[in-house]
This record gives sequence, C-alpha cells and structure tokens, in this order.
Amino acid sequence: MKQLLAALAACAALAALISPARAADTPHTAPPKTLRYAFMIAETGFDPVRISDIYSRSVTAHIFESLFTYDPLARPTRVVPLIAAGEPEISADFKTFTVKLTPGIHFSDDPAFNGRKREVTAQDFVYSIKRYADPANNAQGWTQYEEAGLVGLNELREQVLKSKKPFPYDTEVAGLKALDRYTLQLRTHEARPRLVESILTGNDLYGAVAREVVEFYGDTIMEHPVGTGPFVLKDWRRSSQMVLERNASYRERHYEAQPAPDDAEGQAILARFKGRRLPMIDRVVIDVIAERQPRWLAFLNNEHDFIERVPEEFITQAAPGGKLAPNLVKRGMTGIFTVAPDMTLTCFNMEDPVVGGMAPEKVALRRALSLSYDVRREIPIVRRGQAVPAQSPIVPHTTGYDAAFKSEMSDYDPARARALLDMYGYVDKDGDGWRDLPDGSPLVLTRNTQSDSLSRAIDELWDKALRAIGIRMQIKIQQWPENLKAVQAGNFQMWPVGSTAAQSDGQGALQRYYGPASGTQNLPRFKDARFDALYDRMQSIPDGPAREALFKEAKRLAVAYMPYKVHVHRILTDIEQPWMSGFRRPLFWQDFWQFVDIDESKRPVH
Repeated sequence: MKQLLAALAACAALAALISPARAADTPHTAPPKTLRYAFMIAETGFDPVRISDIYSRSVTAHIFESLFTYDPLARPTRVVPLIAAGEPEISADFKTFTVKLTPGIHFSDDPAFNGRKREVTAQDFVYSIKRYADPANNAQGWTQYEEAGLVGLNELREQVLKSKKPFPYDTEVAGLKALDRYTLQLRTHEARPRLVESILTGNDLYGAVAREVVEFYGDTIMEHPVGTGPFVLKDWRRSSQMVLERNASYRERHYEAQPAPDDAEGQAILARFKGRRLPMIDRVVIDVIAERQPRWLAFLNNEHDFIERVPEEFITQAAPGGKLAPNLVKRGMTGIFTVAPDMTLTCFNMEDPVVGGMAPEKVALRRALSLSYDVRREIPIVRRGQAVPAQSPIVPHTTGYDAAFKSEMSDYDPARARALLDMYGYVDKDGDGWRDLPDGSPLVLTRNTQSDSLSRAIDELWDKALRAIGIRMQIKIQQWPENLKAVQAGNFQMWPVGSTAAQSDGQGALQRYYGPASGTQNLPRFKDARFDALYDRMQSIPDGPAREALFKEAKRLAVAYMPYKVHVHRILTDIEQPWMSGFRRPLFWQDFWQFVDIDESKRPVH
C-alpha cells in the first residue's frame, strides 16, 4: 500500500510539473471585439444603387468605399482621400475632374472572383456610375449623377429609355473615362464646383462595385454586397438581425483626423486613437427593434453597447435638461448630443386628386393642413424638447441654412386654416359636421404610417389638428419598406418621412423639390419651372452671396406651395456604454464602426 501511495504521489507531482507547461503552450484567445446595437427601422438590402433608406445605407457605408470620404472629427467637415491617391485635379472652369486611385486596394474575397485577389481600378468606378444611369436599376441616387451632367451619360440613358434595350455598359461615355488602370476622369457640360463631394464622396452610395459580382449574383445582388471596405456581411436575417465581421483582407489603414484646435472633444478622441490600425473592432451585430421601449431597455440591460438616437419618450430619463442623467454617469456611460443636419416631414402626393396639384384651391388645402398642425406642441409632447421648429427644408450645418430665417412653415394658426378652407369651397355641404370637397364629395385624408409609438403619437396630433378644422383623417399602417414602395409608386396621400443631409451643401435637400427627381428623391412629384430653374442655376455657381440669394428664393417657393410640411430639425442624443469609446456622430456620412473601440474586459458578464 505504501508503495502504491508513493507511486500515486509521484504521478501527481509529475502531472503538476507537466500541466503548467501545457497551459503555457496553449495561446490565450481574446474574445472578438463586438459592437452591438439596434436599428429602429428595418433595412431593405445592400446594393448601393438600389437603396434609399438610411438604415441600409448605414450598413453599405462600412462595406463599400468611395474615392473620397470625410474626416471623422473635423467640424466643419473636411473631405479627404480614401481610395483616391491624393487631391483631385480640377480644371479652372470646374468642368474636368481627374482622380488618381491608390494602387493595391482590393475587394473582399468572394466566390465571384474565383479565388483571385481582385484589385479595385478606375474602370470599377466607371461601371459603378453607369449602374446609376441604367433605368433597369431604378436608382434613387441617379438624380445626383443626372444633375452632375457628365458628358454623354444622360444622353446614353435617354437612348436606352427610348429603345427599351439593355443598358450598354461597354459603350464609352465621353465624360466618364478610365484613362488608365488607376486614373478616372469626369467631364461635365456645365461648371460643377461641388462635384467631388456630390458624387465622389460617401461610401454608402458612391462606393466601388465590381461588375463580376453584379453579374454573378444577378437578382440576389441586394443580399451579396462585396466592396473594399473594412467590414463584410456574414449573416442577414431580414428585418431582424445583421452580422458583419472585419474584412480579413482589408488593407493597412490607420486612424487619422484633424479636429479644430479649440475642439476639446475631438482633440481628446484623436489623442486616444491616432495611429491605431482600422478597424479597431472585429464584429458588429445589429438588431432591428422597431418598438422604442424594448430598444431602450436592451441598452439599459447591457445587451447593446450603444444606443443611437435615444427615443424621445425616454429622453427625460436619459438626459434631463440636455445632460446625461446622474445614474447613467455613475454607470460610466458617455452622452453625445448633436443638432442633426436633418428634418422630419409630412409628404403630400402632388399627383393625388385630393391633396395634389398646383391649382389655387389645392395649394390652399395643403397650406391649411400645415397651419392646422402645431409643431411647437409636437416638440415638448412627442419629442420631449429634442428638436427645433423647421422654417424651410434647408437643414442645420449646411450651406443655405439661416437660423434667422422665419416662414409660415412653423406657424400654427387654425383660424387662418379654416378661413382658407372656407374661401376655396371646402365646406360642409351635406350637414354631417365634416368638410367636403368643393364639388361636394367627401373630404377624407389617408395618412400612411408605421405602428411604432412615435408614429402613433404624431398620428394622434395630426388627427386632433384636422378634426379641429373639420377634416376627417384615416390611417393606413404598414411596415416602413412597404410604405416606401407605395410612395415611390405614387400610391399615397400623406406620409411622414425623415431626411438627413448627405453632404455639407444644402442643395441636396432641395432635390426633394426638383422636378426631374420626381419619384426618386422628389417623393411628392412636385414640379415647378421656376423652382427647377433656380435649382439649375445653383448647381453651376460657386458658394457666395449670389448663391445664398437663390437659396432664399427656393425656400420661399417651397413654403408657398407646401408639397411637404417640414416639421422639425432633431436634437439627437446617443449614449455609449463604458466599454465603448470613440463615437462622434457623423454629420453627412454613415460610417463610424471602424473609428470606435470596444474593451471586452470591461463588459459585464451575463
């Protein structure tokens, strides 16, 4: 027995000597740095040419890359090269733009490339731009290229529309050429001083797409985004969850930025991250949570690392008086507060027989509807003070915006609304207590809407406002993508929508009123020759007093004809958990994942 015990003891001692050595030989694998957060509205897909919603664009912005991008910290904004190898060469007349590409940038690995590494070239940008011109794609972003007026591109599109033949992608376009493998040249009919920002900056829409990928996936291209960006799509459960991972073949790129010297917040972020390799995280998981309370609770319960846009109904809990609540400060959270370059609108279908048209009585009806609605009541009740009344469609932080500009857009005057309706024959003709159309038929308005709590609250305000002036309203509830399809097809009367600026030039917002953009960015299909002429003139002149005067006239026309009731510019509150750092809300771009970091060691264990 003693011998047996001695043998067991010797084995145990030997095991003790061996075990640490084996443990030392086993490398410690750190958990992947994962960013988890939620969208409030479902995505539609991930082909840049086919999308228009901000949620899908938030994903594509991290998969695709444009020639130029924005400095992540600069305020005011600053355009910087991304795929481009330096600044563009621009002719003195603002009609010729030559851009050199950086060699050695590759698309992420994909079966479409048959196992080959695929370098991005100037021809990829030629092809990507032509996809916007192809009528078969019904591209929402086509109007940007149409307005750019690239020599020969609009003409080629018109030929295709007339012939009804497939788009000839191999046909050379004089104003859109790859001079060599790494040199892209654009030529325009008219001067375009802001062309670089308008169609060459913005990963979400203007990134390079490879032709063989589009042809390989065909009708399923919305499900297979392949770009040169820092992330790749790994899993997608439609309207439920998206999972993206670090692009394993992403080039060596480091954190660089130039915040203003007096920008303490920007300087602090730069000091922490300057020189770090991008992206700094490994994985992103996005849930779609339409209801605001579950989204807020998921964040509070540490299920999400970040909440983008704290819901208005919880803002008094999160940031009373515009400061992060003490209990959240105690938990180590950080609040980011931004007056957004955005607007919320009610869109009226200008082709609808009831609310549409340019006849005086139709204009009077839309203006009466606008005057009946109290935006200043919406702000404290629905938005909990997190907004400012909008006076025009030009948003903060963009050219053309004037904080001192005042218009009828924000007026609340139900007495004047009733007087307008009476004057143009919208009176109760059958004695049932509701106003009728001038021809005596019933006046009933249908508002397309969503089922979330914010939409319900605003719907109730609209219902009360219209009841007060004797107009009946009914609501049609659908998911956001279904509403968007209906609006794009012109099958609606009223629809609420938000709009966020994609660049620092305010003319982008006016595209929503531009006749040639009808059915795309111009959702109401508003058409006015005077407005279109102003818009065209604004395109070709440099920034300055003359262009500001055109902005002012365009704003007056937008208010006078009221194809949209512009409600508010929102104040956005975002909050980071203590294990997340580096977030600064982008103003005119959608990508930020590569600029934030996650410290998994600080994440609570569930």
